[in-house]
Amino acid sequence: MAADGVVVIVRLTPRGGRDAIDGVAQLADGRSVLKVRVRAAASEGEANAALMKLIAKTLGVAVRDISLVAGASARLKHLRINGAGATLAATLEKICAMG
Repeated sequence: MAADGVVVIVRLTPRGGRDAIDGVAQLADGRSVLKVRVRAAASEGEANAALMKLIAKTLGVAVRDISLVAGASARLKHLRINGAGATLAATLEKICAMG
């Protein structure tokens, strides 16, 4: 987390039946990831676009404030979300607690 934003690791499931954040999962290496599913297929960046749109809507930020910094064609993605880092982190924690 930085003052001007956060980096979130997401495990994305394309063609997941619905657009939703399913909470947090632990990877084998101990890292925590945000589990997200989208209806879009993993072709031509559709799933990535749907992911960024869902995260933006959920966090109340503009899509332009979110950038994919790693994992464009992988299941694990690193998203950089610009904004007030502490506020974004608190919002993500609330979402994860509900999911």
